[in-house]
Amino acid sequence: MESEKPQNPSPMEPQEEGSNKISKKEAAKLERQRRRQEAAAAAAAAATAVSTVSIEESDPLSGNYGDVELNDLQSKAVTGRKWTEVGSVAPEMKDQVVLIRGRVQTIRPVGKKIAFVVVRERGFTVQCVLTVKPELVSSQMVKYATSLSKESIVDVEGVVTIPEKPITGATQQQVEVQISKLYGVNRAVPTLPINIEDAARSEVEIEQALEKGEQLVRVNQDTRLNFRILDMRTPANQGIFRIQCQVENIFRQFLLSEGFVGIHTPKLIGGSSEGGSAVFRLDYKGQPACLAQSPQLHKQMAICGDFGRVFEVGPVFRAEDSFTHRHLCEFTGLDVEMEIKEHYSEVMDVVDRLFVAMFDSLNEKCKKELEAIGRQYPFEPLKYLRKTLRLTFVEGIQMLKEAGVEVDPLGDLNTESERKLGQLVADKYGTEFYILHKYPQAVRPFYTMPCHDNPSYSNSFDVFIRGEEIISGAQRVHVPEFLEKRAGECGIDVKTISTYIDSFRYGAPPHGGFGVGLERVVMLFCALNNIRKTSLFPRDPQRIAP
Repeated sequence: MESEKPQNPSPMEPQEEGSNKISKKEAAKLERQRRRQEAAAAAAAAATAVSTVSIEESDPLSGNYGDVELNDLQSKAVTGRKWTEVGSVAPEMKDQVVLIRGRVQTIRPVGKKIAFVVVRERGFTVQCVLTVKPELVSSQMVKYATSLSKESIVDVEGVVTIPEKPITGATQQQVEVQISKLYGVNRAVPTLPINIEDAARSEVEIEQALEKGEQLVRVNQDTRLNFRILDMRTPANQGIFRIQCQVENIFRQFLLSEGFVGIHTPKLIGGSSEGGSAVFRLDYKGQPACLAQSPQLHKQMAICGDFGRVFEVGPVFRAEDSFTHRHLCEFTGLDVEMEIKEHYSEVMDVVDRLFVAMFDSLNEKCKKELEAIGRQYPFEPLKYLRKTLRLTFVEGIQMLKEAGVEVDPLGDLNTESERKLGQLVADKYGTEFYILHKYPQAVRPFYTMPCHDNPSYSNSFDVFIRGEEIISGAQRVHVPEFLEKRAGECGIDVKTISTYIDSFRYGAPPHGGFGVGLERVVMLFCALNNIRKTSLFPRDPQRIAP
């Protein structure tokens, strides 16, 4: 797990500890500084050389390369040119002319007449070769290519060929593009705060290098988040956020197919929606207000409005000072609420079908993304059953007790106990995804319905992936008098939620639901060690930028 520190360390600072490694650390740092200075000087010199060439030497092939003028980038004309995505360049396209746009990942000159340029687009890379040829490629064009800085955006036109050996430094290993035209669309600065190759490196690769006495750059978490735009470009991050998109899409499509209606609830509310003090308070035109901790109250009100089954995807705000690997001050909530006919197990049935369908779809349709993530953050595929395991809270604490872990039967599980129970369940039942229900009433929100046979417990549940909670759900109290009593017992000013309670006075069906943290689902499905890896621009107690 990566450490979380308030300080923002220097972009290239290796995370090593121990006084016996100080000299190595300093030496490596100086060496990296020297290399960066040399690279910057080389880039500047190459740019100057190209400029000199263009002035002093006329090049009849100058139309085949160069920086595109701003005027030509201002939607000047529709040319009808056909573009090919880098990830689509394949052996079947042999001898075809393709036009691709991407970022310069690496440039490797070989003498004055050949240069290799690896172009990247959305995580896919292809090797492009520039070779001096009469009436096609000039030596000045090769010089121009070597002047381009990494991460610059370029247009490349060329013929697809099949190399004698697979290209190990590109995702498209069976093809090359023989460049005939090369244009700079937008240049990146010569020296980047972090290099994509460093940001894409796995811990395994770094440790293996250390064993050989080599020092590779480890880009720490704060640095990644400070320069998030660059960090996003790594293949792993491209995979993570595409999978996140799919999780949301599957969630939405599955629920629509089950008769749910998508809604949007307010994020500015008059009082706490969950109880407690962890809310962002603000002034709303002279009235006290806060950011919604969940859509809980309003999605229940939608049920009272006869929508029957509703869901929402939207931001959730928690003002907790939680400096953990799994908490954020703002995250994306996937929320569900539905009428119950007889038993709160009907809600758990939806959870079961939804997530089994979600896991199946991710494994089937996101293989490339999962492979990209696994190369940087190796993980084992999630183990889950076709019919999701359900255990009562009492059964769960009995398993812990038998394993030597004592848990308060009327209290909550702490993080350590949850992880231990996750291990026990995986060993005994062969699943890393399960439901634990009938939690103690004392540890659930005020609107949770108590059990019919023991009011010390409740009709509630949590759902776990790899020993960590991702879902909290329950049957709700729909009787207004009982709801007022419960709110008062939990220290909530009933006046601030009067419209919520009043909605149950006009006739309310039994109902229940659950809330899911989108970032946490992706984090645990991919076995990542920190939720900040699955939040595009994370907000925690110490970070509100970029």
